[in-house]
Amino acid sequence: MAKLAVVATIKTAAGKRTEYPKHLNAHALRCRAAEPGTLAFEILVPQEEADTVMLYEVYASREAFDAHLTGASIQQMRHDSAGLQVSLNGVRCNLTE
Repeated sequence: MAKLAVVATIKTAAGKRTEYPKHLNAHALRCRAAEPGTLAFEILVPQEEADTVMLYEVYASREAFDAHLTGASIQQMRHDSAGLQVSLNGVRCNLTE
């Protein structure tokens, strides 16, 4: 099975960028611990784009990513960060090996 990477850009509510990554960090820790197919989950804060957070995630397969999207951690993340996120745009990528 081919690995799947996701590069996502999240726009946060004005002035909430420092609060939002706290929830993402907890989510990333849960994913790495409880989702065997989550191989990488990195949180990036652009230096020159206010109210923007980016993610770089790698999954063992498409099925692992689908399990991530329906898993308990992402549900918890949505609950914990309610009202902090304005938009999320992701690009799914194949990894070359």
